[in-house]
Amino acid sequence: MKRTLVISDIHGELELFEELLQQAGYDAAEDQLILLGDYVDRGPDSRGVLERVIELKKLGAIVLSGNHDAMMLAAAKGEPAALERWARNGAIPTLQSYDPSIKEAGLPETDIFWNHVAFIGELGFFHETDDTIFVHAGVQPGTPVQQTDPYILIWIREEFYEAYEGEKTVVFGHTPAFLLRPGGGNDIYFGGNNIIGIDGGAAYGSQLNCLELPSRKRYFVEKP
Repeated sequence: MKRTLVISDIHGELELFEELLQQAGYDAAEDQLILLGDYVDRGPDSRGVLERVIELKKLGAIVLSGNHDAMMLAAAKGEPAALERWARNGAIPTLQSYDPSIKEAGLPETDIFWNHVAFIGELGFFHETDDTIFVHAGVQPGTPVQQTDPYILIWIREEFYEAYEGEKTVVFGHTPAFLLRPGGGNDIYFGGNNIIGIDGGAAYGSQLNCLELPSRKRYFVEKP
């Protein structure tokens, strides 16, 4: 049976991402890779992560948007206060990965930045199979995912993971696993209400997780 490998919340950590793919033995010809968003912000190489994600999508990966990617897109579109909001949420390292001379919030003039913005603008917000929903943040309990505002799919937290009772398993990132389980811990969280949280907190100096399905095998790499 073909493996599905799921990773979320890379946040500019290109070296961790590459190491995790290697550890999991990812083979684009044999495995289905699903990426759940938040490729940018806080980490040192958002540009490099997006370049790699673009390559992986060409090889067949399913690539979804996260809330940080959406903030980058909104800032690039010039939406009111979007650049300031993005800056408060870790944009400066992202901007500097395109132009090291940037010291404060301002959009790079490089073509590669705008190519990446265009790529993000084309991403979907969920992927659904017969038994699983893959999404960045979660779903709106009681509302079909196809009818849910994309904003909710990339931002929702407690309203989802504390109340979800759907038949399909929801695999999500966004909320670090240490916030989902009593006592913390960054390993993949398997909730009793049919949810699986895979954000290992790489953005906060912790680890990057990968979930293998259907086996539920777990891989991770830790920040040095």
